[in-house]
Amino acid sequence: MGEEKKVIVFALGSEEYGVEVEKVRTIERMQPLTRVPKTPAFIQGVINLRGIVIPIIDLRSRFGLERAEYNENTRIIIVSAGDYEVGLIVDAANDVIDIDTDNIDLPPEIVGGIKAKYLEGIARVGDNRLLVLLNLEQVLNKSEIQQLEGIEG
Repeated sequence: MGEEKKVIVFALGSEEYGVEVEKVRTIERMQPLTRVPKTPAFIQGVINLRGIVIPIIDLRSRFGLERAEYNENTRIIIVSAGDYEVGLIVDAANDVIDIDTDNIDLPPEIVGGIKAKYLEGIARVGDNRLLVLLNLEQVLNKSEIQQLEGIEG
Protein backbone atom coordinates (compact mmCIF):
# COMPACT_ATOMS: atom_id res chain seq x y z
CA MET A 1 0.00 0.00 0.00
CA GLY A 2 1.51 3.32 -1.09
CA GLU A 3 0.84 6.81 0.22
CA GLU A 4 -2.58 8.39 -0.09
CA LYS A 5 -2.80 11.35 -2.47
CA LYS A 6 -5.83 13.64 -2.15
CA VAL A 7 -7.07 14.99 -5.49
CA ILE A 8 -9.89 17.23 -6.72
CA VAL A 9 -11.79 15.50 -9.52
CA PHE A 10 -13.09 17.59 -12.42
CA ALA A 11 -14.60 16.90 -15.82
CA LEU A 12 -13.80 17.98 -19.36
CA GLY A 13 -16.47 16.39 -21.52
CA SER A 14 -16.84 12.73 -20.58
CA GLU A 15 -13.31 12.45 -19.16
CA GLU A 16 -12.39 12.84 -15.51
CA TYR A 17 -9.20 14.58 -14.42
CA GLY A 18 -7.54 15.21 -11.11
CA VAL A 19 -5.27 17.79 -9.56
CA GLU A 20 -3.63 17.54 -6.15
CA VAL A 21 -5.64 19.25 -3.41
CA GLU A 22 -2.59 21.10 -2.07
CA LYS A 23 -2.21 22.89 -5.43
CA VAL A 24 -5.83 24.10 -5.41
CA ARG A 25 -6.54 27.42 -3.70
CA THR A 26 -10.28 27.66 -4.38
CA ILE A 27 -13.04 26.60 -6.77
CA GLU A 28 -15.23 29.39 -8.11
CA ARG A 29 -18.36 29.61 -10.21
CA MET A 30 -17.91 30.94 -13.74
CA GLN A 31 -17.78 34.74 -13.81
CA PRO A 32 -17.23 37.48 -16.37
CA LEU A 33 -13.69 37.60 -17.77
CA THR A 34 -11.70 40.57 -19.01
CA ARG A 35 -9.95 39.71 -22.28
CA VAL A 36 -6.26 40.55 -22.57
CA PRO A 37 -4.85 41.31 -26.03
CA LYS A 38 -1.91 39.39 -27.49
CA THR A 39 -2.23 36.32 -25.26
CA PRO A 40 -2.46 32.72 -26.51
CA ALA A 41 -5.99 31.67 -27.56
CA PHE A 42 -6.41 29.32 -24.59
CA ILE A 43 -5.93 32.21 -22.13
CA GLN A 44 -9.51 33.45 -21.85
CA GLY A 45 -8.67 36.58 -19.88
CA VAL A 46 -8.35 37.63 -16.26
CA ILE A 47 -10.63 37.95 -13.24
CA ASN A 48 -10.36 40.03 -10.11
CA LEU A 49 -10.68 37.57 -7.24
CA ARG A 50 -10.75 39.29 -3.86
CA GLY A 51 -8.39 42.00 -5.08
CA ILE A 52 -5.99 39.71 -6.96
CA VAL A 53 -5.88 39.64 -10.76
CA ILE A 54 -5.77 36.01 -11.88
CA PRO A 55 -5.23 34.82 -15.47
CA ILE A 56 -7.82 32.27 -16.62
CA ILE A 57 -7.09 29.34 -18.95
CA ASP A 58 -9.75 27.31 -20.73
CA LEU A 59 -8.46 23.74 -20.30
CA ARG A 60 -10.57 22.47 -23.21
CA SER A 61 -8.85 24.99 -25.48
CA ARG A 62 -5.42 24.26 -23.95
CA PHE A 63 -5.80 20.55 -24.66
CA GLY A 64 -7.16 21.08 -28.17
CA LEU A 65 -10.62 19.78 -27.25
CA GLU A 66 -13.84 21.08 -28.78
CA ARG A 67 -15.17 24.23 -27.12
CA ALA A 68 -18.27 23.93 -24.95
CA GLU A 69 -20.75 26.51 -23.76
CA TYR A 70 -20.29 27.56 -20.16
CA ASN A 71 -23.23 26.60 -17.92
CA GLU A 72 -24.21 26.39 -14.24
CA ASN A 73 -21.80 23.45 -13.75
CA THR A 74 -18.78 25.27 -15.23
CA ARG A 75 -16.16 26.05 -12.61
CA ILE A 76 -12.88 27.94 -12.36
CA ILE A 77 -10.34 26.01 -10.32
CA ILE A 78 -7.75 28.44 -8.94
CA VAL A 79 -4.43 26.61 -8.67
CA SER A 80 -0.97 27.55 -7.46
CA ALA A 81 1.80 26.62 -9.85
CA GLY A 82 5.15 27.82 -8.62
CA ASP A 83 5.01 31.44 -7.49
CA TYR A 84 1.79 32.37 -9.24
CA GLU A 85 -1.91 31.53 -9.32
CA VAL A 86 -3.95 30.75 -12.40
CA GLY A 87 -7.57 29.75 -12.96
CA LEU A 88 -8.53 26.70 -15.00
CA ILE A 89 -11.99 26.61 -16.61
CA VAL A 90 -13.46 23.10 -16.37
CA ASP A 91 -16.87 21.67 -17.24
CA ALA A 92 -17.55 20.61 -13.65
CA ALA A 93 -15.68 20.06 -10.38
CA ASN A 94 -17.04 16.82 -8.98
CA ASP A 95 -15.47 15.72 -5.72
CA VAL A 96 -12.36 15.11 -3.64
CA ILE A 97 -10.99 11.58 -3.44
CA ASP A 98 -8.00 9.75 -1.97
CA ILE A 99 -5.85 7.77 -4.38
CA ASP A 100 -3.28 5.19 -3.37
CA THR A 101 -0.02 6.14 -5.15
CA ASP A 102 0.44 2.43 -5.98
CA ASN A 103 -2.59 2.80 -8.28
CA ILE A 104 -1.00 5.58 -10.37
CA ASP A 105 0.63 4.56 -13.66
CA LEU A 106 2.84 6.63 -15.93
CA PRO A 107 0.81 8.13 -18.77
CA PRO A 108 0.93 6.54 -22.22
CA GLU A 109 2.35 8.75 -24.98
CA ILE A 110 -1.07 10.02 -26.07
CA VAL A 111 -4.24 9.96 -23.99
CA GLY A 112 -7.42 11.17 -25.64
CA GLY A 113 -5.40 13.49 -27.88
CA ILE A 114 -3.71 15.21 -24.94
CA LYS A 115 0.07 15.14 -25.00
CA ALA A 116 1.59 13.02 -22.25
CA LYS A 117 3.73 15.96 -21.07
CA TYR A 118 0.59 17.54 -19.57
CA LEU A 119 -0.06 14.42 -17.51
CA GLU A 120 1.42 13.27 -14.24
CA GLY A 121 -0.17 9.86 -14.52
CA ILE A 122 -3.30 7.77 -14.84
CA ALA A 123 -4.93 6.69 -11.58
CA ARG A 124 -7.00 3.54 -11.26
CA VAL A 125 -9.92 4.30 -8.95
CA GLY A 126 -12.15 1.41 -7.94
CA ASP A 127 -12.76 -1.36 -10.47
CA ASN A 128 -13.31 0.49 -13.73
CA ARG A 129 -12.72 4.22 -13.23
CA LEU A 130 -9.65 5.98 -14.61
CA LEU A 131 -8.60 9.46 -13.59
CA VAL A 132 -6.10 11.54 -15.60
CA LEU A 133 -3.79 13.42 -13.20
CA LEU A 134 -2.53 16.76 -14.51
CA ASN A 135 1.05 18.00 -14.35
CA LEU A 136 0.33 21.70 -13.73
CA GLU A 137 3.91 22.79 -14.39
CA GLN A 138 3.61 21.45 -17.95
CA VAL A 139 0.08 22.72 -18.59
CA LEU A 140 1.75 26.14 -18.42
CA ASN A 141 5.15 26.19 -20.05
CA LYS A 142 7.86 28.67 -19.09
CA SER A 143 7.27 31.24 -21.85
CA GLU A 144 3.54 31.22 -21.09
CA ILE A 145 4.31 31.71 -17.40
CA GLN A 146 6.33 34.79 -18.28
CA GLN A 147 3.41 36.10 -20.36
CA LEU A 148 1.08 35.53 -17.42
CA GLU A 149 3.43 37.33 -15.06
CA GLY A 150 3.30 40.25 -17.49
CA ILE A 151 -0.50 40.29 -17.22
CA GLU A 152 -0.43 40.26 -13.44
CA GLY A 153 2.25 42.78 -12.91
